[in-house]
Amino acid sequence: MRVRASHILVPSLNEAITLKAKIDLGESFGELARAHSKCPSAQNSGDLGEFGPGQMVKPFEDATFNTPVGQVSQPVQTQFGYHLIHRTA
Repeated sequence: MRVRASHILVPSLNEAITLKAKIDLGESFGELARAHSKCPSAQNSGDLGEFGPGQMVKPFEDATFNTPVGQVSQPVQTQFGYHLIHRTA
């Protein structure tokens, strides 16, 4: 099984919670990714493309595969920081 996802990577849990609240209120995930994400994918609205099992760090992978298509995860911590993951397919 393969998925497609975008993400926003930030250094703090508080920032991730604030951004999640903005998304829940209807702000654009892509625009917030471009403005706030610390990942190079920010320039592509956070798009990571398609990936399968074993290609991402475990907490990120688990959250992605458990998030319904079209939804945004709660903040997920990895060694890189805190992610909000938008599963797009």
